[in-house]
Amino acid sequence: MSAPAVLWLRRDLRRADHPALGAAATHGDVLPVFVLDPAFFDTAGPVRQGWLAATLRALDASYEGRLCLRAGDPATVIPELVREVGAASVHVSTETEPGGAARDAAVRATLAAAGVDWVETGSPYAVTPGRVVNQSGEGYKVFTPFLRAWREHGWRGPAVEPDGVRLLAADGDPAAWRRVDAALAACPIPLPPAGEDAARARWAEFLGSGLAGYDTDRDRPDLAATSRLSPYLKFGVVHPRTLLADLQGRTGKAVERFTAELAWREFYADVLHRHPASLAGDLNPLGVAYDEPGEGFEAWRDGRTGFPVVDAGMRQLLATGWMHNRVRMITASFLTKDLHLWWPVGARHFLDHLIDGDLASNTHGWQWTAGTGTDAAPYFRVFNPVTQGEKFDPHGDYVRRWVPELAHVRGAAVHRPWDVADGYARGYPRPILDHAAERLEALARYQRR
Repeated sequence: MSAPAVLWLRRDLRRADHPALGAAATHGDVLPVFVLDPAFFDTAGPVRQGWLAATLRALDASYEGRLCLRAGDPATVIPELVREVGAASVHVSTETEPGGAARDAAVRATLAAAGVDWVETGSPYAVTPGRVVNQSGEGYKVFTPFLRAWREHGWRGPAVEPDGVRLLAADGDPAAWRRVDAALAACPIPLPPAGEDAARARWAEFLGSGLAGYDTDRDRPDLAATSRLSPYLKFGVVHPRTLLADLQGRTGKAVERFTAELAWREFYADVLHRHPASLAGDLNPLGVAYDEPGEGFEAWRDGRTGFPVVDAGMRQLLATGWMHNRVRMITASFLTKDLHLWWPVGARHFLDHLIDGDLASNTHGWQWTAGTGTDAAPYFRVFNPVTQGEKFDPHGDYVRRWVPELAHVRGAAVHRPWDVADGYARGYPRPILDHAAERLEALARYQRR
């Protein structure tokens, strides 16, 4: 009888389209395991913990109640579990984020010393970071050529689960499950449905009624025009390869645009993989002088800046754990170029509150806005929060939804409450700064670098 295989799940919390599961099944009985790693779980905010907890409960159901949950340092937990069940191999999806890759190296070395095979199959991406290269064999720092090369590289079709997969049951850690349930109970926001069935249902709904208008409406925060799949992609509840396969045979600008948005996620993952120091510092340092966080940061964080679309976005984040991507750019520009704060201040706040807080996308999305990332000359780009609101929330519905103090202001006038006779009648704050003046200050700082 063959020795069992451990399937260590991390950013692949699903059963369908799971290459590592298929590889593990060829070795014998499969023990699916997730480790609550304090280095990752304990440092997450309550929103991220809550979403992970909900996802783990759904994952346990996907694996027929046989998900083995343990808590502790994986370098200790995984080898101990291997010895307990007599496993001959540990199967994983390849991890390329800096922290995860370092963790895996430590676990792999311990297992190798004990004669246990370490098998990597697949990754959280359609194309594993590091594989898309230019003619010189190097990675890209500009998205458009990356997109072209990414498409040319291509990807495999979805993995099919082998027949007769035998799942092994092993004792989990009741205390770890209690932590999961406590995190779910303590989550300060209402969460969307978790798990693979919910992800597939959301995808089917978007394909049926949302994709057709995606190209024209995706930048409109007042409309329900995005897929809202990012929370599921974050933990690998659905694989991007699955989505790409379902788009085969479909044509048009909307399909091209949605595919490109998936590629942005893979581009940023590739950049972070090649430049791990960019996780905590500028990819392209500009030597700009920044201010220290103070009252302006607190107003931004709480959605009390006096700029309606900025405040709507920040309040949406606090209330739902999600923010429309266009508004993420507007709020990030306000922090970095109106308040003159270094981008990690905002990136950390986002990661604490976003249920879709992807490390690479969040880090390099912020750097793109700040002007220190993958764009050629982005420091001249300073979003005007008023005109951005008027352009992308043309009727003011988004602002009124999240800023009740302005619910009485009709139409696009909501973006300029200072021009409305009773604009401040319900307690909305006055602007904390003069955008025109701060824009000039930002440009002056960049020019002095």
